[in-house]
Amino acid sequence: MKNITVLTGAGISAESGIRTFRDSDGLWENHRVEDVASPQGFAKNPVLVWDFYKARYQQSLDAEPNPAHYALTRLEEHFGDSFNLITQNVDGLHIRAGNTRVYEMHGRLAMAFCSSCRSKTATSELDFSQKIPICTTCGGNMRADIVWFGEIPYYLYEIDEILKNTDFLLILGTSGVVYPAAGFVMTAKIFGATTIAVNLEEPENRRYLDEFYPGKCGELVPQIVDKLIQNYGGR
Repeated sequence: MKNITVLTGAGISAESGIRTFRDSDGLWENHRVEDVASPQGFAKNPVLVWDFYKARYQQSLDAEPNPAHYALTRLEEHFGDSFNLITQNVDGLHIRAGNTRVYEMHGRLAMAFCSSCRSKTATSELDFSQKIPICTTCGGNMRADIVWFGEIPYYLYEIDEILKNTDFLLILGTSGVVYPAAGFVMTAKIFGATTIAVNLEEPENRRYLDEFYPGKCGELVPQIVDKLIQNYGGR
């Protein structure tokens, strides 16, 4: 059984209606990044930051997984423990589509944690009538469980081990600009993986790709998944 690893970025979620900060109508358009996506911004104006993430959380609930998400669920069903999905997205659409082996390296909107005691709470359980949700354990300010600029992404050790042992790395809907995720293809390539990408535009790290398919993930990923299952799937 081949080891299959998937890395997803904003492009796959954009096809479900999730806005991306790199688009002209992106999330950060009316706010400086450091004001809404940094510990310093939260310390300066926590109400602004919470309003921002409440809107993103609601948007994630309104969005639905698209054919690319469901194709990746099918890929996990066929490859089982030989499948891993790493995502830079925080909308939870992969989990809603049915994937279970998911590493949400930038956190998830569905969770929040206390900025004082670090205890975690499901976002759905917070009291949004408060300007800033308060921790029921210690009374501190809650914040979205999102990795902000200047913070260390989750699961980096686990991801490194996965990349070193994968046979195929699929890179879907990412520009290849933002590190450390942009460097994952180099690690996988050094350790012998075949690297395949789908994106609307050619990614910055194109030279590390064996195959690149320009286009929409929702149209192309199901076809790639069919081929992988046909050639290497089955348990």
